[in-house]
Amino acid sequence: MKYWLVAASSLALLGLSGCSSSEDEQREIIANQGANALYQQAKRNMDTGNFSGAAQILSSIDSRFPFGELSHQVQLDLIYSYYKSGDTDQTLATIDRFVRLNPNHSDVDYAMYMRGLTNMERDSNLFQDLFNVDRADRDPSNSREAFEDFRKLVEKHPDSKYSGDAKKRMVSIKNRLAKYEIAVARFYMRREAWVAAANRGRYVLEYYADTTLTQPALEIMVESYDQMGLEELRNNALKTLKLNYPDSQYIR
Repeated sequence: MKYWLVAASSLALLGLSGCSSSEDEQREIIANQGANALYQQAKRNMDTGNFSGAAQILSSIDSRFPFGELSHQVQLDLIYSYYKSGDTDQTLATIDRFVRLNPNHSDVDYAMYMRGLTNMERDSNLFQDLFNVDRADRDPSNSREAFEDFRKLVEKHPDSKYSGDAKKRMVSIKNRLAKYEIAVARFYMRREAWVAAANRGRYVLEYYADTTLTQPALEIMVESYDQMGLEELRNNALKTLKLNYPDSQYIR
């Protein structure tokens, strides 16, 4: 029995040693390949959905051949691979480096677009999406960053093929930001902080008037001004509410 245990253990160790040796050999083969061969391997990984593996190879190319003929394309593919791998920090770092070093590159609009997408991704919450939980009160700083990314893209590259989608995403982000302001205003209302609540409602009207949140913003202002006894301000808000949303429950 001892003999067989020893034999089995030896075989297992040999197998592990073989695997380790094989992995080392593979790494050595990759290390000895040129930029073109490595890039083709990275592309194969991308084609099969292995973006983490692609990013590893592309990063190696970027480090070893920073001034090669493939350098710009490698960096653009690295941005996409990091993004698809869910590594948002590396995505943003690679984007910022590419834009800083290549401000006039023909694909700089793509990098700017990917920056907006990445910041939108940072704002999303998989748990909330899966269970349809509305957490409009969560910190919107990444959404604001994404909005600025898309705004810069549209302003600097209005004819870019990415500008149309960027504009649509800006509309979606504005609704997200307006929802946040309404959520905060309602928080203040629950604590009877009427001045703060009214200010949040007014902020939505001033900066997000083209969103779907203008009705609750006006209703918050009507309620807050009423609680503070500010009759003129209440009547002005109520008049606007009646004109635009005659079915509001605040209209009596």
